Amino acid sequence: MAFIHSLGAAGKDRFSLLLLEPGEIYFEDFSVFYYPPGLSEEEAIRRKVKGRLKTCSKSIVFDPQDLSYPIMKFPLRDCVKIEEWNGPLLSRLGNHGNIVMIECKQRAEMKEDNIIASYKFIKKHSQHLFSLNYGTSEDVVPQMCQLMRASTLPIADQASMIATIVQSRQARVSFDTSWLETLYEQIIMETMGDRITPLVTNPGRIMLTSTRLYFQPFNNIEPVPVMKIKLSDIKRLVKRRYLLRQVGLEVFCSEDSMYSDMFLVFRTPVDREKLYVNILQQPDVSVQDSGSENITLKWQNGVISNFDYLMYLNSLADRSFMDLTQYPVFPWVIADYTSSELDLTKPETFRDLSKPVGALYEERLQRLRERYLDMPEPKFLYGSHYSTPGFILFYLVRVAPEYMLCLQNGKFDQADRMFNSIQETWQNCLTGATDFKELIPEFFQISEADFLLNKQNLTLGTRQDGLKLHNVELPPWAKDSVDFCSKCREALESDFVSRHLHQWIDLIFGFKQRGTEAEKADNVFYYLTYEGAVDLDSINDPNERAALENQILEFGQTPRQLFTSPHPARYAGADTSKLIPSNIVLTTEYDQPSLSAEGDAPETEEGLVDGFVMVASSNWNDMEQLHPCFEHRLHKDTVMCVKLSEDCKNIFSASQDTMLKIYSLEDQRQLRSVNLSNMALSSLAIMPDDKTILVSCWDNNVYLYSIEYGRAVDTIMAHDDAVSSIWWDNDILVTASWDSTIKMWNYSPSNGGKRTLPTEVIAELDHETGVSCLCVSNDGTMILSGTKEGQVYLWDAETHVLISQKHVHSGVVHDVKFSPDGQRVLSCGDDHFMRVIDVHSGTEVYAKDAGEELRCLCWDGSTVLAGTETGHLLIWDFVKVQVLNKVKGHTGALTCIDCSSDGRTVLTGGEDRKVIMWKI
Repeated sequence: MAFIHSLGAAGKDRFSLLLLEPGEIYFEDFSVFYYPPGLSEEEAIRRKVKGRLKTCSKSIVFDPQDLSYPIMKFPLRDCVKIEEWNGPLLSRLGNHGNIVMIECKQRAEMKEDNIIASYKFIKKHSQHLFSLNYGTSEDVVPQMCQLMRASTLPIADQASMIATIVQSRQARVSFDTSWLETLYEQIIMETMGDRITPLVTNPGRIMLTSTRLYFQPFNNIEPVPVMKIKLSDIKRLVKRRYLLRQVGLEVFCSEDSMYSDMFLVFRTPVDREKLYVNILQQPDVSVQDSGSENITLKWQNGVISNFDYLMYLNSLADRSFMDLTQYPVFPWVIADYTSSELDLTKPETFRDLSKPVGALYEERLQRLRERYLDMPEPKFLYGSHYSTPGFILFYLVRVAPEYMLCLQNGKFDQADRMFNSIQETWQNCLTGATDFKELIPEFFQISEADFLLNKQNLTLGTRQDGLKLHNVELPPWAKDSVDFCSKCREALESDFVSRHLHQWIDLIFGFKQRGTEAEKADNVFYYLTYEGAVDLDSINDPNERAALENQILEFGQTPRQLFTSPHPARYAGADTSKLIPSNIVLTTEYDQPSLSAEGDAPETEEGLVDGFVMVASSNWNDMEQLHPCFEHRLHKDTVMCVKLSEDCKNIFSASQDTMLKIYSLEDQRQLRSVNLSNMALSSLAIMPDDKTILVSCWDNNVYLYSIEYGRAVDTIMAHDDAVSSIWWDNDILVTASWDSTIKMWNYSPSNGGKRTLPTEVIAELDHETGVSCLCVSNDGTMILSGTKEGQVYLWDAETHVLISQKHVHSGVVHDVKFSPDGQRVLSCGDDHFMRVIDVHSGTEVYAKDAGEELRCLCWDGSTVLAGTETGHLLIWDFVKVQVLNKVKGHTGALTCIDCSSDGRTVLTGGEDRKVIMWKI
């Protein structure tokens, strides 16, 4: 219903473009007197009605000033004659040449007494006279006759002729520069386009200056002659698809608005792109970063609600409140509309979100499958869509009756087919032969609950059972319309829906939307509903093009496909039931579903963010207050690895200077300095007793160093090239190398005081290029590795089988880490990106360009510490997905990092040869 509020003052006028056919163009109007037919000359003059006679592309409309008198619409296809009148009335009026006569077979009367109701269609041959108050019939009649001739042509020829008339008229109209706000504005560009509101297309001229965006309609239907938007007010610019063509542009001046301030459609994608680029280049424009890379991760973490995430996906997939063929789509989530109480703890209360609506009832699905098998190409299971203009207005007829009348040629649907009962509608969507519709956002918005009420007392008809249509019949568990929407929202944010919503996303926006996966999921619609199914610009036959455009308008459009791999599930730890705002005001930011106007709101004392309860917390508290408190420079080259002993008393460091160093924090002195090789050391693993250290080296070896003995007690040549990283836990040693392999070894140092390294390899995991880093999950079941050419591998540590392989970075992968629960993978590389991948689905849920190379990572699942090429320590809150702090520590790259389990102590090493200890 947001589009209704967007009409503003225009929506208050009795005449609107909704009284015309969808897409019909209104040209101009004239001040006239209307003389009712069937009266004597004297009586007709005495009862004349003042008003405006409006010339439109498919009709002539008389809009009387007297609201008790109906608006009359004369469809041009039903007109017999339009001419200058020379009859008897002239003698009394003395108004030669100024009377227009319209002779028609049928007319429509609308809004009598200013009441919205079905139009009255009067099928009667009649003549209607209008005297022009200021113009002459020569100003009016020729164009009306030209348009009347166009109405007799086939649809395509009619559209072509009207387009020629429109183009001719518009070419003669230039932008009126007197409407510019100031004398100092520099004109950047001027073009033509259409302003789009639901079911309405209004052409005009678009002017961009150095300070404002202007739209000047070619008619006077708008509340102001020229619409103006200050460039400094623009918060978002969103490119949109319109009729399956990339020609739309939505302008948002409010961060929390449900509707745009202007939706413009251009003749070609080139025109759209030119205006888009020119707007962004103006110094007054400061468009908000959509933060799109944050949203999936925020949703997984439970920071934003299911509602906000679905709105974000809808917007990303070109769904707009201004376009009824692409209205935001939401799922049916509740399946119980008969119980007296709604129990959200029972799975049977909910709809199966893994299936499209058409596949929820097995008997109907079987009939559709049988038809599908016998169907010629292109095949489809469902002849109607889950979101069409008719379905949107089916739900919204009580608050948008004029839209329904516009769509259905001036008539409401039969009472038995209208939106009367929630339970009946759900049942019909389950079993009806052609009903597969999903829901719209209004079902989950308490502020929009009036769409279920007939507050305008519309005459909607009487059903066959004698029931007069009024308010929508609600399920027994809903007290009223507000309670119904509140419980729908509660169900949407419930644990069950949160755990399964990704399956519905796969169907609507994801990898099951089209192709083989769609066929497997019984999710195939008519081919014209899909993006890319047809190129309208390449169709030369006007009849074919017009037919396709009408089909697209009528049957709706499938959202743009956003995901080609399975969408990740919501993080199991997110208590999403608490994401319903306590003040009932629902967030409405869609291209950037954020928690405040600034995008990232601070947490309050109660742990609330804009009314939302934070459900995930870091083990590392107050990490943003981390600062350097101690440093030493014992090495002569880059520090490659630092480790803190379990008791936080000793620092272990390995360097490219070939040295292993041990430093006592208690004594503030160096305890050991060991030269293990003549090549660089790369990695360390400290054994549980803090007395034995595993050290890897670029000389292909792994060394076992004993603090107790003060020497290397064993050495193995582990690889054929430099050992880049090692890991040990639960008696398993894992080593990675530039020789493109990872090796797994049995090593149990606690078993009888064993001081020798293993010689037999359990498994060898092959890569396509050198392995630069590795990590093993906390439970030891998975191994993660990054390579020199940007690939990240995920291995099953028990079966030694490759689970997945992705090209994640464009250069070397510097570091990889598992989240503590093993559900997500974090990586960074020399391409400046930090990325998060969902382990279960393999889908990237976050990608952030840090602006500089990231060299190392440390992660507790909620807070990330990252070392940069410039020596900064970046501290990220990965729940709210925002930078908490950026602290300078090293003069060169920060190359390695380690953190105590409580997060109170952090160690870093860098190219400046320093080891720094950080404290909160």
